[in-house]
Amino acid sequence: MILPGKIARLYVLDLGLFEVRGGERVIGIPGFLFETDRGQRILFDTGFPPDYLTDPDRPGRDGLPRFGRLLAFRADQTAVGALGLLGLCAADIDLVVLSHGHIDHVGSLPLFAHVPIVLTSRERAAPAPLYFGDARPIPWPEARYNLIDADTPVCDGLTLIPTPGHTPGHLSAIAALPDGRSMVLAADAINRAAEPAEGFADADDPAAAQASATRLLSLAPPDAVLIYGHDPAQWPGLPKAPRQW
Repeated sequence: MILPGKIARLYVLDLGLFEVRGGERVIGIPGFLFETDRGQRILFDTGFPPDYLTDPDRPGRDGLPRFGRLLAFRADQTAVGALGLLGLCAADIDLVVLSHGHIDHVGSLPLFAHVPIVLTSRERAAPAPLYFGDARPIPWPEARYNLIDADTPVCDGLTLIPTPGHTPGHLSAIAALPDGRSMVLAADAINRAAEPAEGFADADDPAAAQASATRLLSLAPPDAVLIYGHDPAQWPGLPKAPRQW
């Protein structure tokens, strides 16, 4: 295990609202915060770059309009702002898990370079985070990287599962909460309920994405709650921080 302790709490972080391809769908941008019974805090994904609040030209320079537009991105929807709703700041985080290097997951990663960052070695092998399209505006921050290639327990109650397909080194998670519930954080391994029927058309490698999704679901307890990466119907009903899951 990477950390001692056991998962005690889970919070869903609201990191913005995004319109895909001129209204094709409207998606929420989630992050997740786990707290252990020893007081450690694990951040799973970091949302969009906070610069998008202060530099209105930055999304255009990054090519984001080719994919869609931000409908909501307030100060409390940055990774640091969302943590603030819980009375926390970046310094309170002990470990970051990065599902993959796309813009809506990696944007605030440089703000957490003071803690170990867990991701797959395949994702980290890219010269810079994949971000979006041809844009690579941020480098990998100078940090201590914990690179994994197999199912890896972070602590008691949280296991990371490599799920390549959406990107070559995508990562998902399965969590067990103290009340007995199990959670699958699919991230973009299954970004919406319709994606399997649509053949994982948004994935870099649709066949690998299908295989990863099948394996991820086979590893989850039968009664596990599946949280999709960006499901338009599921997102409004998820309890968001400061509410606890």
